[in-house]
Amino acid sequence: MKKIIFSLFVASALFQSCSSDDDGGGSSQVEAPTTYTFLRDGNSSVSYSGQTTRILMAEELISGLKVETNTVEVLDAMFAHIEGASDFSDADLNASDKSVRSKVAASTDFFSANTTEANEIKADFDGWIASQVDDVFPNWSFTASAGVAGALQQAGGGTTRYLNENGLEYNQAFAKGLIGGLMIDQILNNYLSPAVLDAGTNIADNDSEVLEEGKTYTSMEHKWDEAFGYLYGSEADAANPVLDVDQFLSEYLDRVEADEDFTGIASKIYNAFILGRAAIVANNYTVRDAQAEIIKENISVIPAVRAVYYLQSGKNNLGVDNASAFHGLSEAYGFIYSLQFTRQPNSSLPYLTKTEVDGYLAELMEGNGFWDVTTNTLDEILDEISAKFGFTTEEASN
Repeated sequence: MKKIIFSLFVASALFQSCSSDDDGGGSSQVEAPTTYTFLRDGNSSVSYSGQTTRILMAEELISGLKVETNTVEVLDAMFAHIEGASDFSDADLNASDKSVRSKVAASTDFFSANTTEANEIKADFDGWIASQVDDVFPNWSFTASAGVAGALQQAGGGTTRYLNENGLEYNQAFAKGLIGGLMIDQILNNYLSPAVLDAGTNIADNDSEVLEEGKTYTSMEHKWDEAFGYLYGSEADAANPVLDVDQFLSEYLDRVEADEDFTGIASKIYNAFILGRAAIVANNYTVRDAQAEIIKENISVIPAVRAVYYLQSGKNNLGVDNASAFHGLSEAYGFIYSLQFTRQPNSSLPYLTKTEVDGYLAELMEGNGFWDVTTNTLDEILDEISAKFGFTTEEASN
């Protein structure tokens, strides 16, 4: 943790004193602070409470998927929360008008004109909830086998995993799928999109410092902060992020940062968020958009690296410790699902299309799924994903 904080500070300090050679253009015109701290008239102009709320709701929902007495109705209510309903242990969450489901596959760039795919993706999450309750919960105390849902304990008295008939943990598919379907899609394809940042009169209002009613920020500033909030919204102090503070993007950026082949990715993302926000304050939209592209490229790497990592670890445990193998492959399944929400920089395309993602998932689930999958199939998938993102399988498998 301390290493990450230090590296962020150093990177930010150096960044301010450097020329604009490597920042995507024109940073000398933008004075960036060392942390994500922005003030107006002495008060913070940063706000992302809605993102923090949805992260907390998602955390409780993921925990709820492992309580075998829960019903579909209870879990669906947590997913598609209605203001005032007592769906959570936290009264503030119950009082909120936010919900997780409403923001799944809901970005402007990818889904505003593609409601068919958006509905299919929401249906996937609905289906994982229903199947967990209908297929896995009734077999909670039985041993899983090929074609039969149930439980398997990891070797050496390790954690017990609860699997469907194909060896898939629905809670892992749901949690890792949400990293892409909610967090990544909202950051990369919604809030960092010029279509959202520049919507309506946002540019003119930002240029003239016309603030949202009763707020300390302009609409454009707030949109950028909302993107920031889906990654750093659980931090106790986002000016000094420690990462690994929720089980979504924060945890897995921390994991990728800890791999020496990718060390530095955390500071690249954080510094781009800072400079992009400072560029909005300075009305420099060229620098803003250049930072958005840096964020898109680096955040897209996170689910790709973890998909390859878990495919590799699952492969290594197949036939030796199937509970561990299937757990790893279930995490990989969710991370592969998330790849359809990634975004190639300076492009309107994801790194992998929904069709490509669906193809990989179908390969993993052929026959009896993880009980039947071969190491050759896993090698083919993980090598193709590595090549698509420009790293090697060895680099992602540490």
